[in-house]
Amino acid sequence: MPLYRDFSDNNATIFIWKYEEGEELNPDELLEPENVDKVKDYHPKKLLEVLMVRKLLKSLKPNSKILYKEREPFLSPNDAEISITHSFPFAAIAISKNKIGIDIEKFHPKILRVIDKFTYENERGFIPAENAATFYTIIWSVKESMYKIHHSKYWSLKKNYEVKPFELKHLFDISCRVHDDKISDEFKARVKFFDDYCFTIVEE
Repeated sequence: MPLYRDFSDNNATIFIWKYEEGEELNPDELLEPENVDKVKDYHPKKLLEVLMVRKLLKSLKPNSKILYKEREPFLSPNDAEISITHSFPFAAIAISKNKIGIDIEKFHPKILRVIDKFTYENERGFIPAENAATFYTIIWSVKESMYKIHHSKYWSLKKNYEVKPFELKHLFDISCRVHDDKISDEFKARVKFFDDYCFTIVEE
C-alpha cells in the first residue's frame, strides 16, 4: 500500500492513498461488522473508498475500528480524534490528539452553478473571475472540513460557516470560523493541491 501524500504535523498524522488496480482490499478483513449493513448498497467505487480508509487505519492503529454516531465517525477505542475523506481514486485519514477535519475535492467548473448554496454575495468580493472555480472549490472544502469538527444538523454551510478572504499564494493559514447567535469559534485552514484536487485541513 504505497502512501501517496503525507501531510502530517506535530499534532496529527494525515495520510492520503491513491488506489491502483490490483490492490487487495478484502471487506471481510477490513470492514467492521457494525458497518456491514451501512455499506451493503454502496456503489463499488464508494465501497473501495471505505475499504481504503480502513486499510490506512490498520497501518496506523491496527487494533482500532471506525464507528459512527449520527453519521459522524469516531475511533473505538476512543483514544484519538479522527477525520476521513475520499474522492475516488483517493482516500485520506487524519488521526489527532485534537479535533480535526479534512476534505478532498476535485476542481471542476460545475461548482460555479451552486455557489449560492454555500456563500453569500457579499462574501465574494475578493474572488477573481478568471480563477473563480479554484477559489470556490477551496471555500467549499474548508467549510466541509470545519463541519467535520463543529457541526449541527440545524446549521448550513452558507449561514454558519465563514471563510475569510485569502490569496492563492497564502494557502497555509486561511482564517475561518463557525458561528451562530451564541458562538463564534475561530479556526485556521491549510490547503494543498495535487492532481487537480484540493485537500484542506482544519485543526482545533
